[in-house]
Amino acid sequence: MGFSDMFARLVALVGAAAIFWRRLRGAGAHAPAIGSNPEIPAAKPQGAIPTLKMPTARGWAPGQTPVAAPGLKVNAFAATGLKHPRWIHVLPNGDVTVAEALFLPGGITNLFDYAMVSTMKRAAAVGVSPNRIQLLRDADGDGVAEIQEMFLEGLNQPFGMAQLGDTFYVSNTDGVMAFPYTPGDRRITAPGRKLNTLKPGGHWTRSLLPSPDGQKLFIGVGSLSNIADEGMALEEDRAAIHELDLATGRGRIFAGGLRNPVGLAWEPSTGVLWTVVNERDGLGDETPPDYLTAVRDGGFYGWPYCYWGQTVDDRVPQDPAKVATAITPDYALGGHTASLGLCWLPEGTLPGFPDGMAIGQHGSWNRSTLSGYKVVFVPFENGRPAGPPRDILSGFLAPDERESYGRPVGVTIGPDGRSLLVADDVGDVIWRVTAAG
Repeated sequence: MGFSDMFARLVALVGAAAIFWRRLRGAGAHAPAIGSNPEIPAAKPQGAIPTLKMPTARGWAPGQTPVAAPGLKVNAFAATGLKHPRWIHVLPNGDVTVAEALFLPGGITNLFDYAMVSTMKRAAAVGVSPNRIQLLRDADGDGVAEIQEMFLEGLNQPFGMAQLGDTFYVSNTDGVMAFPYTPGDRRITAPGRKLNTLKPGGHWTRSLLPSPDGQKLFIGVGSLSNIADEGMALEEDRAAIHELDLATGRGRIFAGGLRNPVGLAWEPSTGVLWTVVNERDGLGDETPPDYLTAVRDGGFYGWPYCYWGQTVDDRVPQDPAKVATAITPDYALGGHTASLGLCWLPEGTLPGFPDGMAIGQHGSWNRSTLSGYKVVFVPFENGRPAGPPRDILSGFLAPDERESYGRPVGVTIGPDGRSLLVADDVGDVIWRVTAAG
């Protein structure tokens, strides 16, 4: 056994002991911090190594699927030839593009980083990145893609995608690329041009959402580290949503203080931008919660100085002026759920579901009791969250929670407008949720 293997086992043992000790102290006894007015427990800093608990990636047995909510059913839209599918985009002609990428660990400088990477390996979340986008086409409309082809390859950890006119946009981890595209084509071979430069690494995903008028792109950019561990200079232009003007090429920070804003979506009645954010680690199972929030132009949401409004994180050198401006998020999603995917779900898309947001929760790795590992729905009224979340898909975990069959990530409405597509990066499947019967 090499040193790295021995160290990984030591980290796992220390993490398990930490979970046991925290349970003895009642650290895992809090109710989930969910909703517009969550009860968030006081912070309990965990030291150099956080609580670690990650089910081993197992995948799905033949014929096995997630569990759909009552009134719904689920089938595999695509279940072969995929490697770590993360994000989904539906083109105007009904073709579905799927970005496939993996986390590539950079320089590991502390025990926290090492613990995180070691734990991610168990979940099959670390490895050689496919760096490609595949195209899926359900030509006969039976809910299963019978055409699957390479659409675009040679990318750099691709994630967000968008098509506007004769251009296909991809957000690599280091910047947004624009490729010439003829609608209906099943492959892009022409070289792209880079529109901007983003700092790669850290929270590497770069989501992408066009403005309703098609004149701008909004880009979710995560932080490099947990709490600016290597200084704020390295976090410049990170932990923010960027706005890119396609006509002029100019970019700016639309909103900041968002540790890892991944999914982006427009609420159509108000025209307001919403995002889901993965909050910081190392303060307890429910502290602070991940969240869904409207995003104000010029708004600051606290990271790294504070969380859920102006609750100061004492581990961080403070900036009182920034803390005083921090905006309280709109809706808590529970601690460490890793809420990544986000899309607006109009009433009638799925039976029994009103207007609201569908959210893909990738699942926790850093709390004593697991959270997430499902697709949930938050109802909206008058442009705001209005009620508790409901499950759309569950059953991604084995009953004993030691193994995961899958982990949901990106979510989007299917080509028929009456289904929800879900990317599963552990099961290597694109699931399709529709009305039962």
